Amino acid sequence: RRLNQLSSQGERSVARQRSAGQRGQALPCNSEIALGTFALNRLTRGQKNSTLIFTREDTIRNCSCSADIRDCDYSLANLMCSCKTVLPLPVEQASYHGHLTIWFTDASALGRLLNFTRVQDLKLSLCSANTLPTEYLAICGLKRLRVTTEARRPFPEQSLLVHRGADGHSKEKPVLLHKDWQTCMYISFLDTALFNRDSSLRSYSIENVASIANNFPDFSYFKTFPMPSNKSYVVTFIY
Repeated sequence: RRLNQLSSQGERSVARQRSAGQRGQALPCNSEIALGTFALNRLTRGQKNSTLIFTREDTIRNCSCSADIRDCDYSLANLMCSCKTVLPLPVEQASYHGHLTIWFTDASALGRLLNFTRVQDLKLSLCSANTLPTEYLAICGLKRLRVTTEARRPFPEQSLLVHRGADGHSKEKPVLLHKDWQTCMYISFLDTALFNRDSSLRSYSIENVASIANNFPDFSYFKTFPMPSNKSYVVTFIY
């Protein structure tokens, strides 16, 4: 009987040790999962998604992408990015803080998506073989422009540094935080016909422009949306 008691006690002790061992093994697993989730969340928050906008079947798609998407690959964009259908923004209300890519097929579509937009880092991709007319689109605060026309002709991506420090060293708030388009000090006019040419991107700037409407009467934009005359502007033409 004494032997049986010792045997039973020994079995219970082994069982308790196994149970404790199993519980001890579970803790590291849960800790590793929690640590992995924490690291993933930190990594996700550290990434800066870019904005991709394109028109498809008379709808506008606004996408947030964590990685670069091959130009004009609509299916891949809908698969890899977080996309939603949006309504056109009223003039003067479109503003983008990070990198913006626009896929377009004609000048009217580009005008709806880009004209009077506030953006510093911009990429434009022509996704058709259409010939574009000469139209000038106004952009506020543009620093860097990239252009691709692969759908029209095999030509390397072009890049243009418009302003090295556009509003970047200003003591005022950054340009993209302004509520009104009229507060923009750097204005770029982009000629849509540049997508037809084989030549490189070019630009020239005029500084200390006191009055946009008086100095550029052919641009009717500023008759509808007058700019303050008590400030000076830097106007850049991109062609």
